[in-house]
Formats: sequence, structure tokens, C-alpha cells
Amino acid sequence: MTAPRPDVRLDDAPMQSVSCAACGAAVLARKSSWDQVTVQWSAEAIATCDERRQSLPPSERPNRNAFAGCGALRAAIREAAVRGQLHVQSDEPLKTNPEAAHG
Repeated sequence: MTAPRPDVRLDDAPMQSVSCAACGAAVLARKSSWDQVTVQWSAEAIATCDERRQSLPPSERPNRNAFAGCGALRAAIREAAVRGQLHVQSDEPLKTNPEAAHG
């Protein structure tokens, strides 16, 4: 039996700090592609995030405490990636919507 292969993704592309422009919550983020992001929340970021505080109150029911994500933080992560402050692992170019410029 062979040993499991170690996960070295974070060695090649460590998570980087990104702060929300709306509330200042700082999370660690890593973008594998323009469509995928991994976010690690600290206890301080959870307490700071306006959208998390306004979400449903805690519950004992399964998945009731699931948080779909913060729109303001999502925008901050995308902006950091577009500006080159958050490295995107994939070599594929940023997807654009040429029709949006004409709408």
C-alpha cells in the first residue's frame, strides 16, 4: 500500500489576505481560476463581517447556519484578482462580457 500523496497546493500558491471594502473583514483567499475561490474565515473576520452578522441567527438544525457568502467580500476578492493583488493559478484569461459595455 502506498502512502497518500501530500497536498502541496498551498506550497505553490499560498492563501493571501484580502480585506472587504465594506466592513474591513480580512480573510485568507486563494483563486485556482476566475470561477473558483477558496476562502478561510478567521473568528475575527466572522465577527467583523456585516453580512454575516445580519444573516440568520444560530440554530441547532443541520445546515441552518450555512452562510452563502458575503457579496461585498466576493467583490473585493474579484477586484484584488483583477488588479493582480491576488494571484489566479489558472492561465485562462479573465472572462468578459462584451455586451455589458453596450447595455
